[in-house]
Amino acid sequence: MSRSGYTGEDGFEISVPAEHAEEFARALLALDDVAPAGLAARDSLRLEAGMCLYGHELTEAISPVEADISWAIPKVRRTGGSREGGFPGAGVILGQLDDGAERVRVGLRREGRAMAREGATLYADEACEQEVGTVTSGGFGATVGGPLAMALVPAGTTTGATLYAQVRGKPLPLTVTDMPFVPHQYKR
Repeated sequence: MSRSGYTGEDGFEISVPAEHAEEFARALLALDDVAPAGLAARDSLRLEAGMCLYGHELTEAISPVEADISWAIPKVRRTGGSREGGFPGAGVILGQLDDGAERVRVGLRREGRAMAREGATLYADEACEQEVGTVTSGGFGATVGGPLAMALVPAGTTTGATLYAQVRGKPLPLTVTDMPFVPHQYKR
């Protein structure tokens, strides 16, 4: 058992041998305060919590600095640290830590129901001619009651700026927003 989880809420992850998984799940579900939730629920909650998911906000082509999780790189591994570098991608990552990254992860919100999904290209203009970024994750946030997304955009893009994605052939305005969209509820 570990006190982790990936929803922004306080929780636990429990590992059991495969041969006991169904029995254990049924025992949990027999409790009045327990309800099932699938990966789609976990994914929408982690999106609302502004948490990166490998393969979306963090890949071999998206560094921890660009993903805004530099806190995961120990000080001893940073420039001037006692064990500087020595990890995959150190040359690029240390340069980004020292000089800043060209692109960064931001939150996006919009009014209405239409969503910008993963892979949608972002533009600086309503005519959708000046490409500036890409949506890494997007969906409907049940807690916030509307669409939201995370994206990689040029560093220096300010909170409150309007970007556009083409959705069903029409420009969809999106507002750059601080994250998390929903405050974390971890217990300390």
